Amino acid sequence: MYRVDVKPLSVNNVFKGRRFRTKEYDIYEMQVRNKLQQISIPEGYLSIKYKVGFSSNGSDLDNCIKPFQDIISKYYGFNDNRIYHFEVFKEIVKKGNEYISFEILPYKNVLQ
Repeated sequence: MYRVDVKPLSVNNVFKGRRFRTKEYDIYEMQVRNKLQQISIPEGYLSIKYKVGFSSNGSDLDNCIKPFQDIISKYYGFNDNRIYHFEVFKEIVKKGNEYISFEILPYKNVLQ
């Protein structure tokens, strides 16, 4: 594993000035919330596995995670600072078949 000794920069500090939610995000949040099912969220630290189906090879895998994660943490009532590990996988699908799947698990630090 390659280590870079620089303090990580939060997305909150990437832009200057205020950012406002778009109408597109409001619609997306409503669509996601309408499709979520009730699940039990483990106590303590969390690990999440994501699988994202894009219809374009050019889609950046990391760009879709934060908005989706904000929506599910709000919906399920947990602070996303409890997430200590996540894995993200990309799949190319036909246009119209895009998706995000996820699994929330208790975090077990396997690196110690």
